[in-house]
Amino acid sequence: MMTRRDYLKLCAATGVALAINPRLLLADNSPRNLITRTIPGTSEQLPVVGLGSSASFSQIAGEGDTATVREILQTLVQHGGSVFDTAPSYGAAERVAAEIARETELNEKLFWATKVNVAGRGGGSTDPAAARAQIEQSFDWLGKPEMDLIQVHNLGDVPTQLGLLKEYRDAGRLRYIGVTTTFAEQYEELERLMRSEPLDFIGIDYAIDHRVMEQRILPLAQEREIGVLVYLPFGRTRLWQLVEGHSLPDWAADYDIASWGQFFLKFVIAHPAVTAATPATSQVRHLVDNLGAATGRLPDEEGRQRMIAHIESL
Repeated sequence: MMTRRDYLKLCAATGVALAINPRLLLADNSPRNLITRTIPGTSEQLPVVGLGSSASFSQIAGEGDTATVREILQTLVQHGGSVFDTAPSYGAAERVAAEIARETELNEKLFWATKVNVAGRGGGSTDPAAARAQIEQSFDWLGKPEMDLIQVHNLGDVPTQLGLLKEYRDAGRLRYIGVTTTFAEQYEELERLMRSEPLDFIGIDYAIDHRVMEQRILPLAQEREIGVLVYLPFGRTRLWQLVEGHSLPDWAADYDIASWGQFFLKFVIAHPAVTAATPATSQVRHLVDNLGAATGRLPDEEGRQRMIAHIESL
């Protein structure tokens, strides 16, 4: 299976130019403003590309590579980003990132989105005390009295865990609450919760080759004024395998797309229901490239259809 790292190595080995331009984000050594989107029902703006902490990010955190974690978080903020998505289930990612954010005072600049789940994926009833302890641990690690966003991970025991999040929000310790899933068998339940619960956010999987969310979930998010965080905009490694050996189409420049990563991300964030995409990475150059997708022109619907047709032709 081809990862992004493998793809970049292949390009280098075959002499293919990597169209990754950090200067997209910098003009006269100052950050270019990133495209932002309003959290529905508020006046608060978030940059449309952030940072996730699963996969390779979790790996370096688990290996104790705090220097790289620090550099990644600092680069995110330095280049105008703020959304950081994590979870207790991502190994050491949340703990290590939170401790660094607290020490560097980046915890005051990041939009910190974590999760709670002591039930497992779609699990049965849980001990509320265990869920509360996990939430309190997240607060302790980050060192702030108020958290930006906590979501119920993979719809685990929603009655208990979402109930707790409502308490935290009502008490002023939590600004936003939500639920997440990246599993197709839970999409119907996600839709039901979006209609019945006072959710501020959902977290979902959405990519140019996985567009089922466009049918019901994304329109419902717009209707119900629910923010949307997109996970897996690269389809894990799926899209990197698909574009192996292929160059960007010339017309990608019409949308200020300089790499395949930006191609995939610009498709996702161009959907008006999407608040932010949070691809995970353990490399600064990948983060800078990802943030480049939040600059310049975004495709309109005609452009998005053109992008779909191109990917389906490969």
